[in-house]
Amino acid sequence: MSSQEEILSDGRFSCVTRDPRFWEMPEKERKIKIDKRFQAMFHDKKFKLKYTVDKRGRPVNYTSAEDLRKFYALSESDSDLSENDSKEHTEKKIKKKNSKPKGEADS
Repeated sequence: MSSQEEILSDGRFSCVTRDPRFWEMPEKERKIKIDKRFQAMFHDKKFKLKYTVDKRGRPVNYTSAEDLRKFYALSESDSDLSENDSKEHTEKKIKKKNSKPKGEADS
């Protein structure tokens, strides 16, 4: 039996497995969605820093672009939805203008 299984089978810690505070957050909720206007930050040189050492002085081959991909997700559906919503909104305005008021009689 592994130590992880022993901990989960222990009565003192059984509530941890059912408590949502200790669940791992799903990736689609973890990443912040950004729209297409900001997609340049993933490949633009202004946003890219190359690290040669980490915070403890150990040599690493690491760039800040990896962090950007880790924390941000490019949202395609949000921009599409906003465009569709604006089209529907203008269509509703056109329909309201074309409809006749109730008080007028047809001639």
